[in-house]
Amino acid sequence: MCRPVSCDSCGKTTWAGCGEHIEQALAGVGPAERCTCARG
Repeated sequence: MCRPVSCDSCGKTTWAGCGEHIEQALAGVGPAERCTCARG
C-alpha cells in the first residue's frame, strides 16, 4: 500500500510504496503541494 511522505529534496508531499495506490496516498494534497522532482 502506498503512503504519503515528504520529499527529501523539496519538502513537498510525494509517495512511497508499491505504486498501485498513488492517487489514494495523495488524496487531499493539492497540485501546488505535490513534489515534481524526478524520481531516482
